[in-house]
Amino acid sequence: MSRLGKKPVFMPEKVKAEFKDRILEVTGPAGRLSQAIDRKMSVKIDKNSILVEALGDSRQHNMLHGLIRGLVVNMVEGVTKGFKKELEVIGLGYKANIESGKNLVMSVGFSHLVTLPIPSAVKTTATLMPDKNTLITVSGTDKYEVGAFAARIRAVKPAEPYKGFGIKYSGEKIIRKAGKAASSSGKK
Repeated sequence: MSRLGKKPVFMPEKVKAEFKDRILEVTGPAGRLSQAIDRKMSVKIDKNSILVEALGDSRQHNMLHGLIRGLVVNMVEGVTKGFKKELEVIGLGYKANIESGKNLVMSVGFSHLVTLPIPSAVKTTATLMPDKNTLITVSGTDKYEVGAFAARIRAVKPAEPYKGFGIKYSGEKIIRKAGKAASSSGKK
């Protein structure tokens, strides 16, 4: 059996869970999330915990056991605290803003503006920092939606290794390279 799968998921006071028709629904102060549960798993809900049980002991049961418990942990954390990703837009003339609350419009060195529709499950803000860079914040209750939208934003123009221009996660280290001028200056 999966070792992590056997551990119960503790729920804070304000979180409620309901398991009906193979769908687990978790409700909390930040919102409501639901997840379809595979037929190979069973979910038991107590007053302050959720326990996921495998209905067999094959390798696939073990893998699903740990996966479903991990998804339940993310659901409980999402409806209590939520998830957040921050991205930095770095470069001369690079900027981003929110257009009418529905689209993220970015100018990142292309001949055109890049427009990404914001999913309904996430909230996105774009603020200009004192160092003239833009900070994009993606937040929401669903960990998958937050991470997927942040990855789509970063994929528009990943930070390049020579000057560091582009979009990167806040705190991400970009391994820098010396350019042609730096590498050939020592050879005369």
